[in-house]
Amino acid sequence: MAITNRDFDVAVRLLSGGTNEAIYNDVGLPSIMVRKDKKQISDVISGGSASTHPAFIVDGVEVPSFYISKFQNVVYKGRAYSLPMQDPGNSINFNNAKAACEANGPGFHLPTIAEYAFIAQEARNRGTMPRGNNNYGKDHSAPWETGIPTYIDGEGRVCRVATGSGPVSWSDNWQEDGIWDLNGNVYEWQGGYRTVDGEIQIIPDNNAAMQINQNPDSTLWKAIMPDGSLVAPGTPGTLKWDYLAAPTAGGAFRLNTVIQYPQTDDTPYGAVSFASLTAAEGVNVPELLKVLCLFPNEPGGNYGGDSIYMRNNGERLAYRGGRWTSTSSAGVFCMLGDRPRSNVLTLIGFRSAYIPGI
Repeated sequence: MAITNRDFDVAVRLLSGGTNEAIYNDVGLPSIMVRKDKKQISDVISGGSASTHPAFIVDGVEVPSFYISKFQNVVYKGRAYSLPMQDPGNSINFNNAKAACEANGPGFHLPTIAEYAFIAQEARNRGTMPRGNNNYGKDHSAPWETGIPTYIDGEGRVCRVATGSGPVSWSDNWQEDGIWDLNGNVYEWQGGYRTVDGEIQIIPDNNAAMQINQNPDSTLWKAIMPDGSLVAPGTPGTLKWDYLAAPTAGGAFRLNTVIQYPQTDDTPYGAVSFASLTAAEGVNVPELLKVLCLFPNEPGGNYGGDSIYMRNNGERLAYRGGRWTSTSSAGVFCMLGDRPRSNVLTLIGFRSAYIPGI
């Protein structure tokens, strides 16, 4: 008896308790996705406001949910797919990752900073920050947890592992119906965030989900003032990443409204644990930065040792999660924001997201 799309859909829903769905693209092929339902900021951040989380606001309209790939994606004939037991796609730059997601049709997009932030905050709030392949095929803090190797380097070390092949602690809710491999394996490009010469810029709310222009010359990028208002890039007094001293490789940095220590080439980079991020004296940190996981809601709190990186010269985009060698710095609050959109490495991949009707 032939298996129909309806049979497959029912099986995915039943096995996940209804939270996973097969979402079909414009050529009728499925990706397995996890639904995330609308919540307020206060539902995922202690002491947060009662406003709707920006991951659920698109073009000024609240949406009931978004869908995120259950697995890191693979690319087939130019389209991105979320499928289990695959070698995760890699060696892809930002623009091509975005295009592979959008090639699936309306509503498909590269996950945004707002969506990743919601997933991270929800996992931390419930006490299930995921482990994963961050130490050559295993988790550094639980070395008995392993995945199925898909790429081994020239020294015989396990690097990438098959999507979804680890234990349930490698999912965002420590359950079978969760999102897999958010900690390690390969970094994942995210949309809606960049820095330009250190200035933090975003595309407001979850508007970056709309398959819109995120190119360097896009007029949709907005800078952030200390009161949380969004303004044109280059406006004096916007929030920026700035070193604490002359830039060095792995140098400490903080939030500021001026650049006191600019770098002139790509040799230096800033690196700090997310929990230890600070702001310069007198600089207010708006709720928006905490909601987007650009600043800790609880400075010094437990964020799994995850690290955040930056360079304050040129345009820099970001990828999240860590890779197979990141050890304690990997995790859902880890963000590499120090690379250009053109970066292509075997340790960088992506996943896709979907919002119906946009």
